[in-house]
Amino acid sequence: MERLSMFLVMLAALLIPILMARFKITGVPTAVAEIVMGIIIGKSGLNIIQTTPELTQLSSLGVIILMFLSGMEIDFDLFKPGSSNDQNRWSPVKLAGIAFIGTIVNGLILGLILKFTGLFDNVFLSVILFSTVALGVVIATLKEKEILSRPMGQTILLTAVLGEVIPMFALTLYASLNGGNGSQIWLIVLLFLAAIFLLRRFKQPYIWFNQVTKSTTQLDIRLAFFLIFTLVIIAETVGAENILGAFLAGMVMKLLEPSEATRDKLTSIGYGFFIPIFFIMTGVRLNLRTLLANPQALMLIPVLVICFILAKAWAFPVYRLRFKRRNAFAGGFLTVTTITLVLPSLQVARNLHTITGTQSDAFILAAVIVCILAPIIFNSQYHLDREDLIRQRVVFLGANTLTIPVAQQLGRNWFDIRMVTDDEKNYKTYNSQVDNLKYFPNLNEQTLAENDYFNTDILVTGFRRDDKNISFSRMAKDHAVNRVIMAQVNRTSDEKQLQTLGEQGVEFFNPFNVEASVLRSLIESPAVYQMLTSTEAGLFEVRVCNHKYTDRPLMDLPFVDQITISRIRRGNQWIIPTGGTTIEYNDHIIFTAKNLGTVATIRRELSKQN
Repeated sequence: MERLSMFLVMLAALLIPILMARFKITGVPTAVAEIVMGIIIGKSGLNIIQTTPELTQLSSLGVIILMFLSGMEIDFDLFKPGSSNDQNRWSPVKLAGIAFIGTIVNGLILGLILKFTGLFDNVFLSVILFSTVALGVVIATLKEKEILSRPMGQTILLTAVLGEVIPMFALTLYASLNGGNGSQIWLIVLLFLAAIFLLRRFKQPYIWFNQVTKSTTQLDIRLAFFLIFTLVIIAETVGAENILGAFLAGMVMKLLEPSEATRDKLTSIGYGFFIPIFFIMTGVRLNLRTLLANPQALMLIPVLVICFILAKAWAFPVYRLRFKRRNAFAGGFLTVTTITLVLPSLQVARNLHTITGTQSDAFILAAVIVCILAPIIFNSQYHLDREDLIRQRVVFLGANTLTIPVAQQLGRNWFDIRMVTDDEKNYKTYNSQVDNLKYFPNLNEQTLAENDYFNTDILVTGFRRDDKNISFSRMAKDHAVNRVIMAQVNRTSDEKQLQTLGEQGVEFFNPFNVEASVLRSLIESPAVYQMLTSTEAGLFEVRVCNHKYTDRPLMDLPFVDQITISRIRRGNQWIIPTGGTTIEYNDHIIFTAKNLGTVATIRRELSKQN
């Protein structure tokens, strides 16, 4: 029976994603489907699974790795001042902070109401449970909507990060106080010191690891599991919860800046084996028969569902400060999603005997219900806004015959364009031709900084004088602009200054060379010239992030008849493709297409992260 139980759990883990794909079930998170499957084959349903020591151990490893991967999902750059690259005074950081404070207050009020009505008397645990957000589910939903890096996506993401990190620490405090270790809670500081030590110890060696690792050693994965078990052991030793140690291990791994390949391997190990077992066994252990036979517990389920929703209700008016009513409602409702931290929190509470099994099952079932509802409502209500469609923000310094036509075409293709000039005559000439052109007679670094022009993805210096282009390009790099493109008008410019700027990452283009290349194309290949100058056609680039299309030959792409692929950039190499060329993750595909609608569809499909 024990071997049969292991076999059935593994079979269920295999069949769930297959069945979801076959019946096109996209609104329900996989984790919830796994819990539901566990309910069907467990105590509440067919009762064909026996809880064996092996399955219990694998389930425990599953929750540890789930917390580790959740720690790796945190984008620490979002917490840096100005990191959101946002000109709006209601930045994602500010909105998320206010929304989560409101969640804590609502959770406390709801906990007190449950206590006074006699439904559930553990207020501290109520606040923890009602304030949690399922970070993994939220990230997956935002990725599917392709707004993870957009203002709304960042706001929801930061709210979810707070909803995972702060309840995690609160759970450790709760366990220490109720476990009789309150006087030793200061020892948790040792856990954080250990995490800092490991981060500093492996920061430099990790770069070397990436150079010497090979398929038979996988040093990056060995380091990840070393971090997990080291911090888990230290956490248990100092009286903290093992999931806190795993979460900190994930944060350490994230700060070591692992490659995308490393993240993919860790995700594959977790979600491919350990984590599904944890979710399935959670459903297996649920005893809905006992729950449904208890009138008080049965009454508790709809009450808890309402509480989970009301606890996050404050997010709607907060998000409304910046976003449209419909999207604010959808985004606020997505934060209701909660399952990942609820499960280990209830396990801790059961171990401490501060909650009954029936109450625990009621909380789990309520969490499953809201985890099904929240993504479905978000996907049905959220509509992409203009700022969700903006691909990149570009600032042009200098308005002239070189920059104006480019700005006009980019503006039609969902780039956010801003232009600056210090030439009054050019300003009067071109002001009616572009939407956002500003004139500053004394253009300098202070003026650009005060008006937030260095807060951009790309800055182009397009003056007709190289000394100005060099000066402003240097300023842009000093203000940490990611990409700076400089027009090199005069071939006799100071080579030493250009070399210094090149070493800082400044990109150069020579208008004369560009014009000569276009003229040659017109003479040699009129069709190519027409393609380059057309506003509807052109050369486009997309980075392949969708694993659905990796490790497949180009000829197998479903839309290959709609595009022409001219080159593939793989790392620092350029590949001339054939029908049998295999696509790899992170390839940059250069292609042409019949129309911009096709381009947008293909870009969205290939760049989708899954």
